Amino acid sequence: GLIMDGIVDLGIVGKNVLEQKFYSRKSLNLNNSYCLLKELDFGYCRLSLSIPIERLYTDITCLKNSCIATSYPHLLKKYLDCYNISFRSFILSGSVEIASYAGLSDVICDVVSTGATLEENGLKEVEVLCYSCALLIARHNISRHFDKTYIIEKLLARMRGVIQARGSKYIMLHAPKDKVQDITSLLKGAENPTVLKLAGNTKKIALHMVSSENVFWETMETLKKLG
Repeated sequence: GLIMDGIVDLGIVGKNVLEQKFYSRKSLNLNNSYCLLKELDFGYCRLSLSIPIERLYTDITCLKNSCIATSYPHLLKKYLDCYNISFRSFILSGSVEIASYAGLSDVICDVVSTGATLEENGLKEVEVLCYSCALLIARHNISRHFDKTYIIEKLLARMRGVIQARGSKYIMLHAPKDKVQDITSLLKGAENPTVLKLAGNTKKIALHMVSSENVFWETMETLKKLG
């Protein structure tokens, strides 16, 4: 809301929360504009519909005329309207998973990460409404402010660097001179290596390289066999 009201310039928010706020403000004829700058590499989850484990579920029509507890009424309505499913919503601002056990609802619509909380409360996931992660957003007219745009670009560059580095490995090893090509072909996604001489050893060299692939134990064992 603070971004859409123009009170703050930047914010980090879950996609599910952002979309709920977007449709909520739209229904009230309030400004809901924002600028998406970057999907961030954390906060992954999904918004799902869940029912008691013992309840039979064949398809989404099983939810017709159900009472559904949720903190995301607009996203829930948008999803079920696509299937012409009528329902009653019971709005909660937290601990939605206990609503079914407490007899407040037939179904719950809430954020799921691992599913452990659902299992603890005797629930099973039956429908996924949307997938979510953390987003970096800005107010819609931020580009008019050149001084702020400059700072934002610097911030984005640093974020991109961190996200890209997460999927990379810096590898250092000693290897026979004649095995350089075999090693670089084994490490898929590797950049061209830096090759350095080893003091007092003319048969081996030191290899430094950045690989964008995960290096598993099998790969390490194969590298060892290459010398």
